[in-house]
Amino acid sequence: MATLIDAPITPEPPAKAPVGRKAGVGRLAALLVSPTLLVLGLVVAYPIVSALRLAFYQRNDGVDPETGLRLTGDRFVGIDNFTDMFVGDAGERFRNALLNTTTFTIVAVSLEVVLGILMALVMHKAFKGRALVRASILVPWAVPTAIAGLLWRWIFQADGVANDLLPGDPVLWTTDGIQAWFAVIIADTWKTAPFIGLLVLAGLQVISNEVYEAAKLDGASPWKTFWSITLPLVKPTLMVAVLFRILDTLRMFDLPYTLIGPGKNATDTVTVIAFEEAVKFGKYGPASAYAIFLFLYVAVVAFVFVRLLGADVVGARSGRNR
Repeated sequence: MATLIDAPITPEPPAKAPVGRKAGVGRLAALLVSPTLLVLGLVVAYPIVSALRLAFYQRNDGVDPETGLRLTGDRFVGIDNFTDMFVGDAGERFRNALLNTTTFTIVAVSLEVVLGILMALVMHKAFKGRALVRASILVPWAVPTAIAGLLWRWIFQADGVANDLLPGDPVLWTTDGIQAWFAVIIADTWKTAPFIGLLVLAGLQVISNEVYEAAKLDGASPWKTFWSITLPLVKPTLMVAVLFRILDTLRMFDLPYTLIGPGKNATDTVTVIAFEEAVKFGKYGPASAYAIFLFLYVAVVAFVFVRLLGADVVGARSGRNR
C-alpha cells in the first residue's frame, strides 16, 4: 500500500512594495519637513551667513578726497575687523570683555552647581509641604531675565534692600567696580541655580531606593552615600546641565545690561560690546566679528567639555550600552 508523504510547504515570498512607493514616501517626508527647514533657514542660516559676510566689511566714513562727496556704503577690509579686536583701545576693551565673560562663567556656574545640587536634594526629600518648597525654589528661574535684572537693580540701589542688610556705608553696587561684578554674579546665581536643581532632581528620581537601602545596610554614612552613590549616578544629568549653563553664560547679555548698564569695564561682556558697536555706533562689521569670535569660542568650549568631561548630550553612550 502506497504511503502518501506531504510535500514541504514552501513559504510564499513577501509581497514587494509597489514600484515608486519608497520614492513617494521620501517626497512626502521632504514636503512635510520643508516648512520647518524654511523657517530654520530664515532665522538661523541667513543671519549666520549675513554676519559672516559683514565681518569682512566696514562702514565708509569721511569724505572722498577726489570728489569731495561724503562716502556711503561698506568697503571690504578683509580680516581687519578680527585683527583690530586685539590691538589698540578696541583690543583692550575686547580683552576686558572676554575676561569678564570667562570669569562670569567660571564663578557663576560653579556657585550654581553647588546650590543646584543642594536644591535638588531638598526637593527630592519626602516631607510635608514639599510641593510648596519646590514651587518657591523654581520661581526665580521662571522670572524673565530682564525682569530679574530690573528687580536686582532695585535691590542694589544706594538706598535699597542690600545696603539695608549690610553694616557700614552704602555700597554703590550699580557703578563701575568690583562690586558691580559681584552684583551680576549674585543675580545670575539666584536666577539660574534652580535650573540646575531641576535637572539634577530629574536625575535623582530615577535612582532606585534599593541602592540606598543596600548602602545603609553596609553602614555607609550619608556623606559617603552622597559621594559614592548619588553623585556618580547623577553625573550624566549634571554634566548636561552644566554644559547648558556654560553655553548660556558665555553669551550673557540681558542681565548685566539691565542690572548695571553698558559701558562698564567691570561687567561688559562680548555680547554687550557687540550690541553697542552695532546699535550705538552703527559699526556692523566689528560687531559681527565679535559675534563670530564668540560663536567659535562657545563651540570650542562645548567640544572640550563634551570630549574631555564626558557630557553625553545626545544619549549616544546610553544607546551603545543598550
